[in-house]
Amino acid sequence: MSNPEPNKPAEAEELTPEARVLLGRARRSFGISIGILLLGFMAIGFALVYRVMRDRPPEVVAESVIIPAGAEVVSALNLDGLVQVTYRAGGAVVLAVFDQGTGALVRTVQISAE
Repeated sequence: MSNPEPNKPAEAEELTPEARVLLGRARRSFGISIGILLLGFMAIGFALVYRVMRDRPPEVVAESVIIPAGAEVVSALNLDGLVQVTYRAGGAVVLAVFDQGTGALVRTVQISAE
């Protein structure tokens, strides 16, 4: 109130070369510190994701599936939650699809040549 001059923004003072060098070093040091901090956060994130993925319980797979007695197994695959067994029984080739978790028969497909 007693200042008769209105508020004026402070004029920007020109920095000396030594001050500019010192300010550049401080900025560089700050940038390196922030970079190390970010790398540390990324390492913690990767460690957490790794622990979560590693500790996941294994998928349940049926211990056995039932095919006809005397059948010769040609191949067996475990795909997309299904166990696919191809076998020969009495001259016929059959593809049997079983549920991966329970081992129950889902469907059978007779395979024949034309």
